[in-house]
Amino acid sequence: MWGRTDLLDESVEMVKHRTKGEKEVLEESTGIKFEESRDGAVLITSIEVDENGEKELGKKKGKYITLTDLTVNPNDEESFKQLEKMFIKYLEEIHESISLTKTSKILIIGLGNATITPDAIGPKAIEYLQSSSLTNDEGNVKVVMYAPGVTGQTGFETSDFVEAISNAFQPDLIIVLDALAARNSERLCKTIQLTNTGIHPGSGVGNQRKEISEEVYGVPVTAIGIPMVVDGPVLYADAMEQVIHYISSKVEEKGKPSSALAVTPMVSTKKSSIDHKVLQPIFGEWVTWPTEEKRKLFEEVFVGKNSSLFVTPKETDAWVDHYAYLLSTGLETWLASK
Repeated sequence: MWGRTDLLDESVEMVKHRTKGEKEVLEESTGIKFEESRDGAVLITSIEVDENGEKELGKKKGKYITLTDLTVNPNDEESFKQLEKMFIKYLEEIHESISLTKTSKILIIGLGNATITPDAIGPKAIEYLQSSSLTNDEGNVKVVMYAPGVTGQTGFETSDFVEAISNAFQPDLIIVLDALAARNSERLCKTIQLTNTGIHPGSGVGNQRKEISEEVYGVPVTAIGIPMVVDGPVLYADAMEQVIHYISSKVEEKGKPSSALAVTPMVSTKKSSIDHKVLQPIFGEWVTWPTEEKRKLFEEVFVGKNSSLFVTPKETDAWVDHYAYLLSTGLETWLASK
């Protein structure tokens, strides 16, 4: 199956455009509490899943927070500073049920393969953290940081590495940093997900390993990740949606006085409201289907073709460096306040 994702809010996209009443009905029937708000350019999605929601979604019960800024780019340091402030704010929120003090011990794990750029956020963040103020040379260790590599490099399960360190260090909290997979190309490098449910390393790219969670270690585990790759065929669906949107907008514009004044081709955006029904005589009924239904159609058409192809932006090295630094400085600031 392509269109795999580590982002829970992509699993419940249909909720976003429903009325408040429909959201309440969904919550009662599936055990999902969904809240969405905006702070400047950042869209904040908060989802709480209980036992019923876990069965419905196939995702562990707990809290999931995503921070999405579609305007952020690697050439704009100010946008990253604003996103970092939001990250620190929601670090505090997702840990509000954990009583951390100045003597609490924190284990920070950077998952991923440092030699593969889109998978290097975790190890790179650990590098930054090891040169931060959290490093303590006085022997009174509060924070331990480690990048265990991946099973393909070490021949050893990453979860077992973490368990061994956890048993020796006895932390009060484990924080795991990792690169994720998305199913929407717009979300690549534009989202931070925080969850208190732990993580299955490699699950987004179909290489799921043993989980790192409170159930395994008996210690609260917070997983923090940024989507760095998307299934290749997902791009087909996104491209087709853009083409459909563009053609429908051109059809609607045809005959309007404003179109006669245009001196350059109209550039359509997916944000504007377009009636795709105008294309039904050309493409058939499927063109009016919701985006999610179109994705399912593409899944059926392309099953088995390029199913192992994952795509990452060409500026991946810059994105990785920015996010690794954001995670390290955000964690440093947050932990210093404890």
